[in-house]
Amino acid sequence: MDETLAQYDSWMHRMDPGVRVITAVIVSFCAALCHDVKILGVHLILALLLVGMAKLPPRAVLKRLKPLFWFLVMIWVLMPFTYEGEPLVVMGPLTLTRPGVMLCVNITLKSVIILFYFMALVATMTVATLGQSLHTLHVPDKMVFLLLMTYRYIAVIQAEYHRLLRAAKFRGFVPGTNIHSYRTYAYLAGMLFVRASRRASRVYDAMRCRGFNGKFHTLDTFSPGVVNHLFLTLVSMTALGLVVTETLLM
Repeated sequence: MDETLAQYDSWMHRMDPGVRVITAVIVSFCAALCHDVKILGVHLILALLLVGMAKLPPRAVLKRLKPLFWFLVMIWVLMPFTYEGEPLVVMGPLTLTRPGVMLCVNITLKSVIILFYFMALVATMTVATLGQSLHTLHVPDKMVFLLLMTYRYIAVIQAEYHRLLRAAKFRGFVPGTNIHSYRTYAYLAGMLFVRASRRASRVYDAMRCRGFNGKFHTLDTFSPGVVNHLFLTLVSMTALGLVVTETLLM
């Protein structure tokens, strides 16, 4: 799995992961509550500042914006012409409405801002470190265990699927839009679940033999320190201040 952003070195990467998780949740929630374009613009500046503090290369950032870009394209194609309100531009049977455009702008800004926040604060740590931080924040051990095991075995299940598909193609299978192809994919899905279940049972037995008691332990330790708490306070208060500012301006 891709943990490229966690491999760089910056002050953000050395910060306590628990502080980063709390900060990411607070600033993302505050950004989601805002609706004013100017306030969202300030959030965007703050998010870009955090990305800069993490020293993330622009190419890696843009790569992670691609999936969101296609989602936003669909919104911009459909919503401005289907949302009711004051007409902005009339193009034959299509009417571009001002509320529809403003809603698209809000969704776009919020989506990009929240993604930037999580790239700078959460994606800069490994999943193992994320699990450790969630444990220190008293998230239930079963949820942390589920997160770590799901992350670990997504790649394993994907490799198993490609192996089954490759075996089917060696036997002359050619994908198409017909009943035989649908039936073959159904068989592949069934075999994938069977093999995943068997592998999970073997892995669990192996972990029990090695003394696993439901918790993951790590040698990596982080000290919150005064600087981390100051960062959490400043960034969180800035985000909360933007929410209060918009409320007062309404």
